[in-house]
Amino acid sequence: MAKITKDMLMGQILQVDENMAGILMREGMHCVGCPSHQFESLEEAAMVHGMDPDVLTARLNAFLEAAE
Repeated sequence: MAKITKDMLMGQILQVDENMAGILMREGMHCVGCPSHQFESLEEAAMVHGMDPDVLTARLNAFLEAAE
């Protein structure tokens, strides 16, 4: 099983499972459609949007676990 880490680039996360875009969008991270998402880590993006990167990482990993 793939595991998401907060140092992964946003583009890498979407390559693991493109359905995680919906989770990121619901969390307010509309940057998934922005060209900079290819160069920004989950931690950097979360901090820009005022989110806790550990909480977001946990939510994405919970999604992956549930999808198995």
